[in-house]
Amino acid sequence: MASLNKIILIGRLTADPELRYTPSGAPVANFTVAVDRKFSKNDETDFIPIVAWRRLAEICNEFLHKGKLVSIEGRLQTRSYEDREGQRRKAFEVVADDMQMLDRGTGGGGGGGGGARRSAPSQAPAAVGSSGGGGGYDRNYDSGGGGGAGAGFPPGDDNLGIDDIPF
Repeated sequence: MASLNKIILIGRLTADPELRYTPSGAPVANFTVAVDRKFSKNDETDFIPIVAWRRLAEICNEFLHKGKLVSIEGRLQTRSYEDREGQRRKAFEVVADDMQMLDRGTGGGGGGGGGARRSAPSQAPAAVGSSGGGGGYDRNYDSGGGGGAGAGFPPGDDNLGIDDIPF
C-alpha cells in the first residue's frame, strides 16, 4: 500500500528559533509557526511545532525571527516520551525539509524572500531570483557543514558578470 507524509504550512513564527546541538554536533532548530484556518465564520489559529536539522537549522536560526512569514515543507513526525510525573505522552511536530521566507525584505530594492532546502551535497546552488516580491534566493543546501561564514550563499563580487545571471 502506498503512503504519503507531506506537510506544507504558511504562517508566522511565534518566537525566534531556538538552536541547539546534539551530542554528536548536529545543529537542530525548534520554532513554532502560527497558521490561521477558517472555521465557520471565525478564524482559528493552530500553533505547529517545527524542527529543522543541520544546515537548514542554522539558516532558520540566522534569518528567521518572531513574526516572520514563512512557508515550511516537511513531514509529520510523532514521538513518545515520559513527562515529569511519569505519564506517557505523545508529541507531534513537523520535520522541515524546505523553508521559504515570504516577507518582503526591509532593505533597499532587494528580493522578497529566500529559501533553503535540505538536499544532497552534490547539488550546486540554484538561481538568484528576481528583484520583485516573492523572489530572493532559491537554492539547495547540503546537509553537511563546510564553508565559512556565508557558506551556501551567493558570492559577493567574485567576478560575477551579466552572463552569470540565470534570467
